[in-house]
Amino acid sequence: MNKIFSNSDAAVADIPDDATLMVGGFGLCGIPENLISALLRKGVKELTIISNNAGVDGFGLGLLLEAGRIKKLIGSYVGENKHLESLVLRGELEMELNPQGTLAERIRAGGAGIPAFYTPTGVGTVVAKGKEVREFNGRGYLLERGLTADFALIKAWKGDRWGNLIYRRTARNFNPMMATAARTTIAEVEEIVELGTLDPNVIVTPGIYVHRLVRGERYEKRIERRTVQTR
Repeated sequence: MNKIFSNSDAAVADIPDDATLMVGGFGLCGIPENLISALLRKGVKELTIISNNAGVDGFGLGLLLEAGRIKKLIGSYVGENKHLESLVLRGELEMELNPQGTLAERIRAGGAGIPAFYTPTGVGTVVAKGKEVREFNGRGYLLERGLTADFALIKAWKGDRWGNLIYRRTARNFNPMMATAARTTIAEVEEIVELGTLDPNVIVTPGIYVHRLVRGERYEKRIERRTVQTR
């Protein structure tokens, strides 16, 4: 069993127009930047993207936004992308904002086969518009639905040919839960190791959730917002 693909373009070759994609990462940390670039080259369009962030202008998911490939974004934090802001204000992009914890739990629930759950987050705010509210123990809760996708594009640190993955520090973020919530999970890694190299006790995403694996061709490791000490 070998899930390794030769390159990122081959790994995303069958992603069609109008697909729903989960894309891992938090800010620019742990994003599958090579798979995103491959999608851009492929020319796929009319995508629904589920991701915490929308990249930044000129990098990450920002590349797909600038090329007009995304029709809907389901996310949490979008404050670093000016182009996204302009698209939403002009009515050219459908945007569904979620509280960050709610987004994470919706993805986790989708991966666990849980169709919906109740949460107190958002009760009495615009987040509650159009949603069922029930009272438990004297407190209001919103009904939120689990999220699933056709494909998940995730980034890990190391993987073996069976698709077992480990992550490096905060790059773990949304990637593990997204791996469980899509019909097809495509993982890019910085290093592919031999079977048995990864300690089973540190494997975060078991290979059963991963369908394709590719070693990222190049990484820029950009800093989303550089802050330096004032002298």
